[in-house]
Formats: sequence, C-alpha cells, structure tokens
Amino acid sequence: MSVPAVTVVGAGLAGSEAAWQLARRGLRVRLIEMKPVRMTPAHHSPDFAELVCSNSLRGDRLENAVGLLKEELRRVGSLILACADATRVEAGGCLAVDRQGFSRMVTEKLRTHPNITVEERELTAVPEGPVIIATGPLTSEPLSAAIGEYFGGAGYLNFYDAAAPLVSFDSIDMEQAWFASRYDRGTPDYVNCALDEAQYKAFVRELAAAEEAPVHGFEDSKVFEGCMPVEVMARRGEDTLRFGPLKPVGLPDPKTGKDPYAVVQLRKDNASGTVYNLVGFQTHLRFPEQKRVFSMIPALREAEFVRYGVMHRNTFLNSPRLLDRTYADRRNPLVAFAGQMTGVEGYVESTASGYLAAVCMAARVKGEPLPEFPAETAIGALGRYVSDESVTNFQPMNINFGILPPLGYRVKGKANKNLAIAERALAALPLTQKNEEAVL
Repeated sequence: MSVPAVTVVGAGLAGSEAAWQLARRGLRVRLIEMKPVRMTPAHHSPDFAELVCSNSLRGDRLENAVGLLKEELRRVGSLILACADATRVEAGGCLAVDRQGFSRMVTEKLRTHPNITVEERELTAVPEGPVIIATGPLTSEPLSAAIGEYFGGAGYLNFYDAAAPLVSFDSIDMEQAWFASRYDRGTPDYVNCALDEAQYKAFVRELAAAEEAPVHGFEDSKVFEGCMPVEVMARRGEDTLRFGPLKPVGLPDPKTGKDPYAVVQLRKDNASGTVYNLVGFQTHLRFPEQKRVFSMIPALREAEFVRYGVMHRNTFLNSPRLLDRTYADRRNPLVAFAGQMTGVEGYVESTASGYLAAVCMAARVKGEPLPEFPAETAIGALGRYVSDESVTNFQPMNINFGILPPLGYRVKGKANKNLAIAERALAALPLTQKNEEAVL
C-alpha cells in the first residue's frame, strides 16, 4: 500500500522544517506557498524561511532557554539550524545569520529534494489530511476564514491585542511579597507586591516617561483602543493606578497588618505555578524599558521576565482548546498546525513546532509509535504549553525555563541551575537514526 503525500501549507521557518522532516523520512511532500503569487506587507523575498524582523536567532548558550532549544534542534537534525550554522555571522554570543544567504540555502534544499513538490499558489480552504498548516500570524483572510469554519466558527482565534509580562515564580522576592486574595475571599491565589508612597510615586513617574515600542506598518494602531496600556494609565494622573490595577484595598501586608500604599498583584499563569503574570500590566513599552521600570517594584528587583508585555495585531489559534501536544487537531490528528499561529513566539520556537508536528505526523502516516519528547525537553515543553488547558489567558510564548519542570533539588546560582536543567533536557532527548544523519 502506497503512503499518501503529506501537504504542508506555508514555507516559513515552521513549514520549511516540517517539509524537510517529512521528506527525509521517506514521505512525499506537497509544499504550498503563496509567495511570490501573493506577498504580505511583512515579506519582501520570494525565498522560503524569510527572516522578517531580525537576522538573529538569539542566545546560543545552554544557560539560556533558547540556546537549549537550538541545541536540541541541532541534535535531532533540524534543517533550519543546519542552514543557520552554515550562514552564521559574528554576533557575540548570539546566533545571527546572513539573512539572504540563509533563506536561499533553505529554499535550495527544499526545492531540490526529490520527495518535495512545491506549488506556488494561495490556499483558501483547509486541505484534507494528512496536512500541516504553518501559515504564520499573517495568514491570509480567506484561509483564516476557512480555518475558522474548519474549527466550527467562533472561539477558534485569539487576537493578540495585549499580553502582560510574565515572570518566573522562583525569581520573585517573597520577603517583599505575600500570598493573598482581596478581602481574603476564596483561596490566596495572588502574589501581592507592596510599594510604599515614595516607591509608588517614583514608579509612576518612570512608567509615564518610558519609551514605547514603534507600531509597525502592518499592525493595526487602533488595537490599543480596547485595552489601555499601563503606561497610558500612569500618564492620566499620579493616583490613577492606585484606583486601578494597583489598588491596595483589602490586601493588608502581614508584616504590618495594614493596607500598603499600592499593591501589584501577580496571578498564576500555569498549573504548576512556575510562571506568574502581572495583573493589569498590558503594555506597549520597549522590552528594555519594561525590564527597567517593572524591576522598580521591590519584590521584582531580581525578577526573570520569561515574556515581556506586547500589544500588536496578530492572530493565533486558541491552541489549548484545539491542539494536542504534537500540534495536531484533537479531533483529527492528521490535521496539524505549526509556527506562530499555534502560539509559539519566535523563529527558533516556530522551527521546533514544525519539527515536532512533522515527526509525529510522519509516525502517524506510517503507522509507527509517536516519538516521545518529554516535558523535561524544551521541544516537549513548548508542545505541552500550547496544549495545556490549565493555562489562563493563553498568549504566545517564547521558550523559557519557567515552562520546564523544576529540578526537584537546589542548585546554587541561576546560571548553574539553568545549566543543570539544560543537561537534564539533552539527556532526555529521544535519539533515532534520523537524528544522526547529516543534514547538509
């Protein structure tokens, strides 16, 4: 019995990785890409895997979560990482590439692979499986509508209007904070971070003057009208935040028994309680400004920001409702999705989702056991994050150590702890014959 062809829609980083992994496992691949027939405002090259916002794939050290993710992808035979390493340019401790050379190399590898057929056309319907859809955050309106119809209408898409920053729980100074809910109603689910009058006024002053990120031409500047950024509230008056998200009423500090001058509340963002979000802190500040200003909150002076706040127009799946840990439709695993449309954020994360979706699709099509990427690996942790039904207010996420299981024992020093988590991840990485084959 012949093995059916697998369709991959979209030749960005996720789609390119998916097509390659399917093809190198002996499957016929139909890769559908709408460029250059139709271009988006964010794209300029007809080549595959175009790097739009930056030529950097970020840090390359194992003490950095994205460095771990890259090393995992190297070890499992990623096309994207192989091409990135081959076109690398000097950038200190980051993996930066020759943008055009990188995309050309990926395009050539895919176009010349005997198992891959490329079709240049816009797709306006969800193909029958087996299929991996990896059309990115700027998916065309006709295909977006078709995906909505496929999932049954309302509720399948989120609009990435506003996401508050996230911090790792173990980086919060709990000597300066306490667990409580307002007026002790229900369970003490919030971490409360007090500011005295001088601290609050200094915080508001810096917040109001902080530099905002630019609005890109292909984003909708009106997106901010429905959800006011915290810095805008700060500019409306010194006490605006104290009567809004920093309201201290009903939250007495256990050290004094009295309500503080202002309180920043943090709420659990995942079931394991390793990541917390800053309640009411939707923001459009530049990332360095967020780090500088939000670190003025006493309990967050040494906080590790696992995701900064963002506000821009972007569409992505409500993945915890719709997808499993292999990025496949819970109802029909022969229809899968990959890339930023699933809620992973970043070039490397998109690559990882394309890899995992493809190797699991290949196993399903060939009737083989699914490869197991445990939660201790960065690849597995990302898949579990986007499919975790306990995540509140699901928003796109970069890889970070906060979504991997804690070690279970203490390691002195943040760098040493992260390195121990990385070493555990690499030891847990499943190895197959395909992992050991040369990619280029």
